[in-house]
Amino acid sequence: MTLQELEARYPKLTDYTKNMPEELRRRCTVRTHPAGSIIHQKNMELDCFGIIADGDTRVINEFENGNVYMIEQNRPIDFVGEVTIMAGMPRTSVTIEASTPVTAVYMSRRDAERWISQDMNIMTLICRHVAFKLYRSSYTNGAKLFYPPGFLLLDYMVKQGCAQGMDQENPPASITIDKTRQVLQEEIGINVKTLNRTIRQLKEEGFLGLYKGKITFDREQWMKGIEWLEREKGN
Repeated sequence: MTLQELEARYPKLTDYTKNMPEELRRRCTVRTHPAGSIIHQKNMELDCFGIIADGDTRVINEFENGNVYMIEQNRPIDFVGEVTIMAGMPRTSVTIEASTPVTAVYMSRRDAERWISQDMNIMTLICRHVAFKLYRSSYTNGAKLFYPPGFLLLDYMVKQGCAQGMDQENPPASITIDKTRQVLQEEIGINVKTLNRTIRQLKEEGFLGLYKGKITFDREQWMKGIEWLEREKGN
């Protein structure tokens, strides 16, 4: 697939590529990453810049002690390597993983730096994108230190419910969070031992159920979680 074909399939992409020099367009390559694959790895040399046209990603941080924590989840349009380039650093600071199949267009870092320096449109979009991520991170920064595990897990469940239509007129009868404990640890920031203890406690209190080891909840439990979170935020 060419960049032109990708733009035809995802017209929103042209908001970003409309001023790209023709010679750079010819050198672009389109890649598809399967779900669960690593798009780029922390501490690797950044040799290319990408624009994600389709697919969701997880940004995770891996530490020397083996712990892995999810920093954010992103939907398209998104970038690969924009923070590293804007910071002028040689290596990536985080790992990006494909949550769903991801399709992105890539160019060399050298071409990207030249394009960004000459095109105010793409420069503005990248700066706005980075600023939004910083704003979002700053807005919630400290929550995992301030709130107890029960709050963090219920907050996660409520957000999952919203994402899957529990707040709609005709909500699903129930929702099952089909994720392993390891993934939940990364996304919520609670270690597996504490997570298991918290799940047992919330199950006993009627906030959730378990189906084949996976967290499940219906609308009544979801509403109960919302009400509990609101009371806690007001204290």
